[in-house]
Amino acid sequence: MKQIHKALLLAAAMIGVAQLAIFDIIPAGFAQWAPLALLAIFPGAWIGSSRRCGSNRTAAEG
Repeated sequence: MKQIHKALLLAAAMIGVAQLAIFDIIPAGFAQWAPLALLAIFPGAWIGSSRRCGSNRTAAEG
């Protein structure tokens, strides 16, 4: 799954939680913290899966 698809799925989940709170299906207190919880549960959607920090080293640096 591409990075944009993960981010869109995460955004759709956040919007879905907000809609459920609007129609009183879930409590408003839960809906306030749900986006933060979703970010903590699915970090790959907003951090990304590429770990390029150390792979750009050259032989002279190492």
